[in-house]
Parts: sequence; structure tokens; C-alpha cells
Amino acid sequence: MKVIITGATGMVGKGVLLECLDHESVEKVLVIGRNPVDVAHPKLEELIHTNFADFSTVKAQLAGYDAFFLCMGISSVGMKENDFKKVTYDYTLSLARELVPLNPEMTITYVSGEGTDSSEKGRVMWARVKGKTENELIKLGFKQAFMFRPGFIIPLRGIKSRTKAYQFVYDYFMWLVHLFKAVAPNAVVNTTQVGKAMINTVLYGYNSIIIKPKDIIQLAEK
Repeated sequence: MKVIITGATGMVGKGVLLECLDHESVEKVLVIGRNPVDVAHPKLEELIHTNFADFSTVKAQLAGYDAFFLCMGISSVGMKENDFKKVTYDYTLSLARELVPLNPEMTITYVSGEGTDSSEKGRVMWARVKGKTENELIKLGFKQAFMFRPGFIIPLRGIKSRTKAYQFVYDYFMWLVHLFKAVAPNAVVNTTQVGKAMINTVLYGYNSIIIKPKDIIQLAEK
């Protein structure tokens, strides 16, 4: 398969990228981002694109792909809803809408989060925006669309979180994370499992559009 990834400089996206580069079923990976990733690999191609509101100028480079792994995201802490929506919803849909007609057999996976609000009417701002993004992606007409809602994610393979608060927890309280994992094994996943699960949704499909931590663990083991 040929795969497009966004958000590959982030913690989740980097994990997905590494699993794609290692997987025998993945022939090519196109990473789209504002900045280059610190990875070199024969399968990897990078498209540096600064205007995420408009992908029409690079449309010719987006055809011929089987999967689109949307891992781009930002923290909502301290952000106004319009600003968070611009990055989370507008930028995501801008690229997805270009891809649908170019790749009608494409499978997409979108990383939102545990607690995402599909009704789009709840009190929590980030959950509403993520819910709206999920709903619109599902309606676009891709062959398959899966919404990943991981809970707590453990970074593996030397990956670091770009969110300082999260990395602080990883640096100083990982023992607590592992304790939580021991008590609730289906509530915590790692970046390797997320990457493998995404690949396996393309290869095997799944019986649910909403992919929760337990589903990620099951998919990763296929």
C-alpha cells in the first residue's frame, strides 16, 4: 500500500510513521507537513507545504494512495474555539476533500481522542470540534473511515511528546502510567500499537468506525 501521513513530527504521527516504514505491506509513505521529519528511509517522501488551508496547488502529488493517516493535532489548552477549529477542523477537511476524488478507494484514519463528542453539542470545546471533524470525515465518501479515540498513549522507540506537560509526565511519572496500565490494561496503548492498528484497518477493515483503546490493541495484534 501507499500511505499519506500528516502530523508526523508529533508523538502519535512519528509512531505511525516508524511502523509504516517497517511494515512489509507499506510500499511508500508520503509525509505532508510544514517542517521536515528527522527520518531518512527509502520508502519516505516528504511534501513540505505551508498553507494547510489550500492543497489545490499540490493536487498532482496526492493521487495514487491507498491510505491517509491523519495524526495532526494540537492541544486546546488556552486556545479560543475558532483558533482550535481552524487547525483541527478546517485544515483537516481542506486536505481530505482534495483526496476523496483523487483516491476513491482510500481508507482514512483520524486521531481524535477519548471523550470526543459526536453530538457536537457538549460543553467541552475540544470534544465538540473533534466530534464535528469526525462526523464530516465519515460523510466525505472514502472507502473506509475510522476514527481513532485512544486514551493515554505511551511513546516508544525514543519518541518524545511535543506537549511539555505530557512529556513531563513521561519523564517523571511513567511508573504511574504503567501502574494504571496494570490496573486497566485496555485503557492505555502505545505508539507502536496505534501505528500497527492503523495499517491493519487498511488491510483487514474493522467492525466499528469508532476505534477505542481496546480496539487499537486488538487491531495491532492482527
